[in-house]
Amino acid sequence: MNYQQWERATKWPLAGSALMFLAIYTWTVLSQPTGTGAHIAEYAILGIWALFGIDYLVRLALAKQRTRWFFLHLHELAIVALPVLRPLRLLRLLTLVSLLQRSIGGALRGRVVTYAVAGTMMLVFVASLAMFDAERSAPAGSTKTFPDALWWAITTITTVGYGDFSPSTVTGRFIAVGLMVAGIALLGVVTATLASWLVQKVAEQDDANQAATQQQVAELTSHIAALRTELALRPERWCSAVSSAPDSRA
Repeated sequence: MNYQQWERATKWPLAGSALMFLAIYTWTVLSQPTGTGAHIAEYAILGIWALFGIDYLVRLALAKQRTRWFFLHLHELAIVALPVLRPLRLLRLLTLVSLLQRSIGGALRGRVVTYAVAGTMMLVFVASLAMFDAERSAPAGSTKTFPDALWWAITTITTVGYGDFSPSTVTGRFIAVGLMVAGIALLGVVTATLASWLVQKVAEQDDANQAATQQQVAELTSHIAALRTELALRPERWCSAVSSAPDSRA
């Protein structure tokens, strides 16, 4: 199996694992389970995390130029390896977003808007969970409920920034910076897609106008050729008519 075959074979299973990871993470953040439930959730997350690590190692092994691939995918190594450290557990969400992007990314322009909308919703939800998890126990934190975190994420990604909720922890500020950068990037994607669509529509209209003009020119050329042929035949017809007419003096 080569690199491309591995990516095609694992694309959707990994996306399903990522969604399962998101569901488990959401449940643990919102319900804060204790005892057996908390242990089961942690083991499930670690199991899914192991799949992410195996995928990274297999793709590294299958890459034709491993050294070049390694340096081009350092960000993937970071978001797979660093969350093993407990203070950086929230970085697991970056792998979730990366895997989902790999599964549904690479879209043509016709699917970019759908991808941007779905990506924005996913990003807002994930950022809300991460912010709520980071800020709810902070003494100076203002984000104490998930709806507050969701409101903060929406106002941040849209660059409105009312300021009624703001992060107070280092982790929360890190999440905020990531959401701000992602919001600008998504806005650029939507703007570029809209501009590309408008250019395409103008080009299609120009092509239609040119096709109509060419058809009219072709019709005029055909009519002119027919008229030339008719004019060329008229003297011959006139001479033939004169020679066949009866002599008026007879």
